[in-house]
Amino acid sequence: MSPVHSHIKASEPGNALTAALQFLHLTAAAVWVGGLVVLGSIAAGLRRAGATPDVMRAMARSYGRVAWPAMVVAVITGLWSADRLSTDLASGAGLAKLSLVAAATALAGLHQATARRSSPAVRGALQAGILAVSLGIVAAAVAL
Repeated sequence: MSPVHSHIKASEPGNALTAALQFLHLTAAAVWVGGLVVLGSIAAGLRRAGATPDVMRAMARSYGRVAWPAMVVAVITGLWSADRLSTDLASGAGLAKLSLVAAATALAGLHQATARRSSPAVRGALQAGILAVSLGIVAAAVAL
């Protein structure tokens, strides 16, 4: 089933729950991935401006308060929507998306757990990896 078809199906009359799930899923995914792009841009500018590590940590914590709940909502609604829309999660794109979600979550957790004691280069590499994997999730979603 193509993403366009699944989104059109979700908006058919009488299918309000599926439409709500799709809305929550896409919004949560946009918050996660869009936030990564915005955070990366702002972090780079703040570093160039001489922001202290405390300022950078405060910014990261603020993003985390929004990003982690968004990731949880995206995962729960994604699994529920896949079941309701009969999406084959064992298909190539479905399995890729699930694997990438697991990888993004693991990388983000690793980043959060090690950020305080990691060098800026290591933190930057992890952040780039999280963004790359998250964009891969979007690509896999388009292929479903």
